[in-house]
Amino acid sequence: MHQHCSEAVLASLLLLAGTMTACRFVSVPLDNIDIRNPLTNPLDGPPAGNPDGDSPIPAAAGLEDISNPDHVIGTGTPRSCSADSFIAAVAQGGSIVFNGGTEPFTITLNRPAKVFNDADPDIVIDGGGLVTLSGGGRTRILYMNTCDENQHWTTPHCQDQDHPRLTVQNLTFIDGNSKNESEYDGGGAIWVRGGRFKIVNCRFFNNVCAEEGPDVGGAAVRVFSQYNGNPVYVVNSTFGGAEGFGNVGANGGGIGSIGVSWTIINCLFSHNRAIGHGGNPAQSGTPGGGSGGAVYNDGNTMTLSIYGTLIEKNEVNAYGAAIFFVTNDHSGNIRIDNSVIRNNIGGSWHVKPGISMHDDTQCEITNSTIE
Repeated sequence: MHQHCSEAVLASLLLLAGTMTACRFVSVPLDNIDIRNPLTNPLDGPPAGNPDGDSPIPAAAGLEDISNPDHVIGTGTPRSCSADSFIAAVAQGGSIVFNGGTEPFTITLNRPAKVFNDADPDIVIDGGGLVTLSGGGRTRILYMNTCDENQHWTTPHCQDQDHPRLTVQNLTFIDGNSKNESEYDGGGAIWVRGGRFKIVNCRFFNNVCAEEGPDVGGAAVRVFSQYNGNPVYVVNSTFGGAEGFGNVGANGGGIGSIGVSWTIINCLFSHNRAIGHGGNPAQSGTPGGGSGGAVYNDGNTMTLSIYGTLIEKNEVNAYGAAIFFVTNDHSGNIRIDNSVIRNNIGGSWHVKPGISMHDDTQCEITNSTIE
């Protein structure tokens, strides 16, 4: 049994926490950045983030400045915001915004937008709360890989370099599909390796990756090898959020990773599904997979920190109806604060309700409901 707390928990909050047993409470002060969700159009799917999430947000996890953008896609109408222009801007890097008018609109891609490692080291894509990027059910939407020679190697240690630094904010990602990706599988909407990556005020609906395999993961987002082991921040974002909007893949219905730490703040994961069969390693006669309805975390030393987040109604066939967290060397840890994990469906080996992990995984839970 394990339980863990929050990177964002202040000392005063800790006095109120602690209804769980065998917990260790940790307080790390954070800058409190106020981020409110702009994505609330009721005709365009659930809003971004947990409506009841109120955990503090560190400065590093906040919105990036796009007041002086390097690229402006469009000339005032949705039609002027072409997929080709967006893909070209991502290849050049820098800050990218859209000028498509005042109503929500969708850009449908026929191939992924790809980050080049030797372009601008900082890439910020900001949809202003109006832009939806779609894979059209045919393609992944966004790709960054510091170890892909086609995207140009820039250091002799591609798996651990500080750039590119990619941020997606105020965007919706829909209908991404990476099922045809054989070398870099998973990540139906976004696939990232190396550098740094951050998600703020985003929504992920109906993205898919391969449906079977013991290690295929991240129906919406898959991440590897963040610089110096720093966490991926996911802030005020929604994965699924309502029936008919969930993301689906072999493992990690929302997000999946190997050897990556995550800090998830004020987010919502619901109606995502991990539909593989046989777990990891795959049981005899099965293709493998089916773990981590919302989150699939595998590898060695890593931390999963969840604050102000609701994880419910996700579904698996194997393990971890909500969260699958396994460190091969038993060195990882989980922190959960001010969050609710409930009513997740299916699977077994739940050391805590909805959470599959080793019995000796250090887990700190404060001010949260796990049921």
